Amino acid sequence: MSTIKKVQITFDCAEPERVARFWCEVLGYVVPPPPDGFATWDDFDRTLPPERQGASFACGDPSGVGPRLYFQRVPEGKVVKNRVHLDVRVGTGLVGEERLAALEAECVRLEALGAVRVRVLLADEHNESCILMQDVEGNEFCLD
Repeated sequence: MSTIKKVQITFDCAEPERVARFWCEVLGYVVPPPPDGFATWDDFDRTLPPERQGASFACGDPSGVGPRLYFQRVPEGKVVKNRVHLDVRVGTGLVGEERLAALEAECVRLEALGAVRVRVLLADEHNESCILMQDVEGNEFCLD
């Protein structure tokens, strides 16, 4: 029998701290404290070689249950649809108009943070309604 492993979800992006702080707001995640001996992450960042400054950022679930999110700077921009995406579960257990209302309310909150609504996918015989969105760098995710 295998044991359950913890996972980290890694995002390739242009501005790691900006994208990380967006996802902190979406998920209620927090930025961990800086390493010992540093008052802030900016203080720590300044000790790195210039090419590594601002190259990564991370955040995590304050309860320790959810996966850590890691954001790393890459030189290329996003070109095609994500092969993996996050489903932000805000409508769990809701159906019909009640579900759509919950999804729309969260969509409005996330748009204020810089997310972009792509389209609403209405319920069919197999799936409940969801809203396809993009984060501040165009990575797709679903409000589900």
